[in-house]
Amino acid sequence: MKSMQAVSRYLRAEILKMSSRAQTAHLASALSVVECLVAASRYLTLDPAKYASPERDRLILSKGHAVSALYALLAHEGFFPEELLLTFNQDGGRLPEQPSPHCVPGIELATGSLGHGLSVGLGMALAARIQKRSSRVVVVLSDGECQEGSVWEAAMMASQQELPSLTAIVDHNKWQATGRTNQFVSLEPLAPKWAAFGWRALEVDGHSPEELLQALESTRDQRPTAIIAHTVKGKGVSFMEDDNNWHYRSPNADELARALTELEKA
Repeated sequence: MKSMQAVSRYLRAEILKMSSRAQTAHLASALSVVECLVAASRYLTLDPAKYASPERDRLILSKGHAVSALYALLAHEGFFPEELLLTFNQDGGRLPEQPSPHCVPGIELATGSLGHGLSVGLGMALAARIQKRSSRVVVVLSDGECQEGSVWEAAMMASQQELPSLTAIVDHNKWQATGRTNQFVSLEPLAPKWAAFGWRALEVDGHSPEELLQALESTRDQRPTAIIAHTVKGKGVSFMEDDNNWHYRSPNADELARALTELEKA
């Protein structure tokens, strides 16, 4: 089995190539969430042969604009052929820029509109308990998404229902589409906010898959868990890191070559 760092490098390379081919936005957002997805994939049991089983664990990328990262992960895990990544955001293809329900195995729902993933994940976790299933649910959110009221409605309900099988990972890269998150609606202090809503709240280095996995696997009580993952938008490529221009830009051929060279040397 590849190390989580090796998988993360693979995913970043594929994300960059997909963005360059498709000239699609949200590249930097996809690069920041990589380790969160890799760690979640090691914590959950994601089985391509049982992707439709009612017993399955569920991984929801609520920040659907970063779905190229999830497509790359699912391809790596064998949910569909890696060649399909070449069709990202092409007319008539199966990999749309914003995910649609079950467009490929492993995509649980449409999450292009922010603020819905945690509510659906809550429903899945509650249904699993009612049906006496051991399924676990991880929902990966953006920090800007946490300005949505529906996130906190779901947070209140999840703690009230005492659902330790539900985990939220917040990709806290401190940016949203047009500026810093705290320029618009301040989120800080973010971890104490989740704790105040009845969640077990942890803060980790969002680019350490080992630290993320340790947080995911740590001993739980009867509360859901929120992991605040401190990340860097555009992580992995020096000239993209913490530069919000790459929220909407895609690399040209020269920039792609430079970025891939950096990843190879990392």
